[in-house]
Amino acid sequence: MRGIALFGKVHILDTTLRDGEQTPGVSLNLEEKLDIARHLDALGVDVIEAGSVVTSEGERGAMKAVAAEGLRAEICSYVRARTEDVDLALECDLDSVHLVVPVSDLHIRSKLRSDRDSVMRSAVEVTEYARAHGLVVELSGEDASRADEPFLRSIYLAGIDAGAERLCYCDTVGVLVPEKAFEVFSRLSDLPAPVSVHCHDDFGMATANTVSALRGGAAMAHVTVNGIGERGGNTSLEEVVMTLQSLYGIKTEIRSGDLYAISRLVSRLTGIPVAPNKAIVGENAFTHEAGIHVHGLIADTATYEPIHPETVGRKRRIVLGKHAGRSSVELALRELGIECEKRELAEILSRVKELGDKGKRVTDADLQTIAEIVLSIQKEPKVKLEEFTVVCGNRATPTASVKIAVNGTEMLEAGTGVGPVDAAINAIRRAISGVRDVRLEEYHVDAITGGTSALVEVWVTMAMGDRSITARGAGADIIMASVEAVLEGINRLMQLEEDG
Repeated sequence: MRGIALFGKVHILDTTLRDGEQTPGVSLNLEEKLDIARHLDALGVDVIEAGSVVTSEGERGAMKAVAAEGLRAEICSYVRARTEDVDLALECDLDSVHLVVPVSDLHIRSKLRSDRDSVMRSAVEVTEYARAHGLVVELSGEDASRADEPFLRSIYLAGIDAGAERLCYCDTVGVLVPEKAFEVFSRLSDLPAPVSVHCHDDFGMATANTVSALRGGAAMAHVTVNGIGERGGNTSLEEVVMTLQSLYGIKTEIRSGDLYAISRLVSRLTGIPVAPNKAIVGENAFTHEAGIHVHGLIADTATYEPIHPETVGRKRRIVLGKHAGRSSVELALRELGIECEKRELAEILSRVKELGDKGKRVTDADLQTIAEIVLSIQKEPKVKLEEFTVVCGNRATPTASVKIAVNGTEMLEAGTGVGPVDAAINAIRRAISGVRDVRLEEYHVDAITGGTSALVEVWVTMAMGDRSITARGAGADIIMASVEAVLEGINRLMQLEEDG
């Protein structure tokens, strides 16, 4: 049988396929379990708790398939203190059992309706039975964080005498605190067998408690990918590994560069999305918007990133919104291969902030469209918008008024139409009618991204005499984007006429 020696370094038992799958609504089939198990093995975990053999026949089939994969990791099953559970584990050709026995008086009385002596006898009997059949045994105290510590120690010692190679302390409902975790494991570390720590995240302290337990002497951490599990979830694999590695300088065998990939895999197969602000693997973990932060990143990424994103298989992202600064926009444009002058950059930044104030996050597609619009605008437009107003309602005829400057001369005009966009375009055409006769031949609008605040791109074909030209405008306001497109078309037509 495969076993692991737990002295000398921190080891990892991953229970995504057992405790993680107990997340409400999650049910993995055989192929999905195999896929996750292969990735966990490649990641470098020491033990894979592949499920609970008492769950169902289908569960046992999946666990037997995982055991038959020939993985490097030890393959384990959760079992109760019953010999029939051990028999099922043996049928699945597993390496070890995670033998869980309630140890708090609350669980012993209320759940088992039993007593301490009976629990002790069952733990010893099943441990001996499993060891006699060649299984590695990790004897686990359920609800240990609310148990009487002398009784817990007596169960552990009896289990060791019965052949248990490992022990586990379970913070079943997440009531442990880091200070106590360190103290308890400092005391338990004198036991003649290594002790694992298994924490739940009901109060958001699973990672802190696990790390404190490891510092106190725990030999192995029980974790799940993305911290999934019942109620508030379990200790997060990626958080523990990177906290140990980056903050304490403690290495594990985990290949940290694969953490993001397995996070996405587990999220996809379980259907549980990862919170954007989730540490290490959340989409925002290496995403920056605030201008002052991006300015710092350009100088030195360590200013606002505790680790390089590539360390966990990530990439840095710059997103734009109302908090964006010149550095953010400049860097994002550079990544898109767009160069511009300071005045153009200022206009692009202004438009980005305008969208941000409307609650819109500006995507790469948005930014590229905005930049292209700004860079295509004439340096000295012949027709320039000074003021613009539009009025419409369910009973009112849409009416627009515009004040424009044509070659420096101000003109004020109004127009009506079948809608506010039509009214605005008609007002502009009337305003310049004494100077040029322009026609709108085609009009088309696209939403660059989804949502009611999406950036819209307006394409128009404007004609003057026998010449026509296509122009475009963009913005969160379809009327202003349309006005911008029409004015750009008029300016380009007039420039063409002047150039001959």
